[in-house]
Amino acid sequence: HTVHQGRVRPGVHPGHGPRSRAARRALLAARRQEPGIVARRAERPGIGGPAGVLSAGLDLTRAGLPPLTRPGQAPPAGSIVDLHVHSTASDGGLAPETVVERALAAGLGAISLTDHDTVAGVPAAVAAGERLGVRVVSGCEFSTSAPWGEMHVLGYFLPTDSAPLEAFLERCRADRMRRARAMVDRLQGMGVSLDFEDVLRQARGGAVGRPHVARAIVRGGGALGMSEAFDRYIGRGRPAFVEKVLPSFGEVAELVHSVRGLVSVAHLKVRGTRSFLERLKHEGLDAIETRHPSHDPDVRSRLTDISLRLGLLRTGGSDWHGDPEPGESQGALGSQEVPMEWLERLDRLRAELPTAAAP
Repeated sequence: HTVHQGRVRPGVHPGHGPRSRAARRALLAARRQEPGIVARRAERPGIGGPAGVLSAGLDLTRAGLPPLTRPGQAPPAGSIVDLHVHSTASDGGLAPETVVERALAAGLGAISLTDHDTVAGVPAAVAAGERLGVRVVSGCEFSTSAPWGEMHVLGYFLPTDSAPLEAFLERCRADRMRRARAMVDRLQGMGVSLDFEDVLRQARGGAVGRPHVARAIVRGGGALGMSEAFDRYIGRGRPAFVEKVLPSFGEVAELVHSVRGLVSVAHLKVRGTRSFLERLKHEGLDAIETRHPSHDPDVRSRLTDISLRLGLLRTGGSDWHGDPEPGESQGALGSQEVPMEWLERLDRLRAELPTAAAP
């Protein structure tokens, strides 16, 4: 499903000469900051000119640019969403309902709970969201194979009662357990003081991941902080690193679409080339996560431009895991200031999908 989005052209409206010149200057400055800005068409007469005419009053937030708020000025409450958030259902530090409480405190209108290989935290988060007035989108972060090793993929609008989806996720979680045990074995062979039960205690019943292993290493005195644990022991290429068994992107995209979900590729950084993303689009990609704490302005700008050229939607989020542990650094909840309209566009695209077959 292609989303038709036009390229910006400075518009000239009769009778507004000086105003149009100022608007053109603002548009050109904005294009230098982030190429690929979308021009909005007025939805009804009297708003930015006649209906169907390009509006010179560009809404930069809707166009995918950082909002033009003054330093220290918060966006209006409820106008911002965060579509990449974790809880204790995987490697986050806070329970799903507490995550929603934090979202309310941050002034967010919606979040997507995207725990690794599980939707187990979604019901509690949705219940909290209904109570607090924060929309919660059911999500999941999948790990898939990639030319460089591992690529993360966000699935949105996922049911929590789909037998095929749960069977797939259960296989992924079982491989996570196998991997964690193998890493513990290697760490023990290196003289690091920990056992597998230490890792399970860190996971607290959630999907086990490397952050739980790292926390167990820190708790046992094997490293001063999370970063050191990864850098010394369990990061890719380090002595205790163990590969996952990874599905292909196409396999995950097909599964997500089969349950009427949508697929966005997460935090690609410099690996998000046009040719690579074009290939993913042919395999079922719906959107690109353009806003992420690891994306500098150049990456953000380039991915935005590619999304517009390929007709893909955009997503964004903080990848928030709760209050940071010693040695951890992460973006604050809602820090990417993703506009609500991005979620509304996902809603509209999903509404076009065929009804999912009965399980």
